[in-house]
Amino acid sequence: MDFEIKHLPAGLHFVATPIGNARDITLRALDTLASADVLAAEDTRTLRRLMDMHGVPLGARKMIAYHDQNGAKARPRLLSLMAEGKSVAYASEAGTPLVADPGFVLSREALAAGIFVTSAPGPSAMIAALTIAGLPSDRFLFAGFPPSTAGARKTFFAEFGPVQATLGFYESPNRIYKTLTELCEIYGETRRVAICREITKKFEEVISGTLGELCESLKERAFKGEIVLLVARAEAVEASAEDLDTALDAALAEMTVKDAAASVAKALGMQKRQVYQQALERSKALKSE
Repeated sequence: MDFEIKHLPAGLHFVATPIGNARDITLRALDTLASADVLAAEDTRTLRRLMDMHGVPLGARKMIAYHDQNGAKARPRLLSLMAEGKSVAYASEAGTPLVADPGFVLSREALAAGIFVTSAPGPSAMIAALTIAGLPSDRFLFAGFPPSTAGARKTFFAEFGPVQATLGFYESPNRIYKTLTELCEIYGETRRVAICREITKKFEEVISGTLGELCESLKERAFKGEIVLLVARAEAVEASAEDLDTALDAALAEMTVKDAAASVAKALGMQKRQVYQQALERSKALKSE
């Protein structure tokens, strides 16, 4: 694949790398890797292999490891090189840096120091999954990796449940079925989901259905490979007039009319103006009783 050696401006150049298929590298990413004064990587061995595949020579240039474990030590060195006028290209092990990968603190500190920061965009497992899952993609929320402990997981999933967007999680193959059963309990059996596995690789697979269906059909399934789990937004449930009055009466016992209307509108997914008018009427009715 062709690439062009260019003069890159001093600063930090984030480089998105393939999430599976090595041919998904962009021409600009190759240009950046070929041209940067210094290379930094979450995994230097992975970046070396990728460069070798595409004929990008390292030459006498430095390649510096930068990941979560050594960030505090490596970051000052990288920032110092940029301040000296060097162009530094940083690549995470796979995908787009900062999307569930290291780089945020490095980016923040470079910007705070007035250093130029740019990106050669490219592959992202989350975006690729949205493309092939068949779930609404007009609005989505990437929630990253769920916590490992049971209590934290329950709180974590419950927090995102009401969000009116497709939810995206990265999950390990060893925990995916446990996650499905937890979501079935928290979100209900009818919520639609899609398991996107090994995206761009030989055994790419999408398994979709309701939580109830997948919990039943995947009981004996052993999973391998990297997984993106997408969960459809909650179905809007129209509140009845009785539900609205009950919620308003409870809220008005503790809040002003304005605050009660805002609270109930948010909880029931209704327009504030409509709820406020009803709150005024309920407030008058309660006072006259």
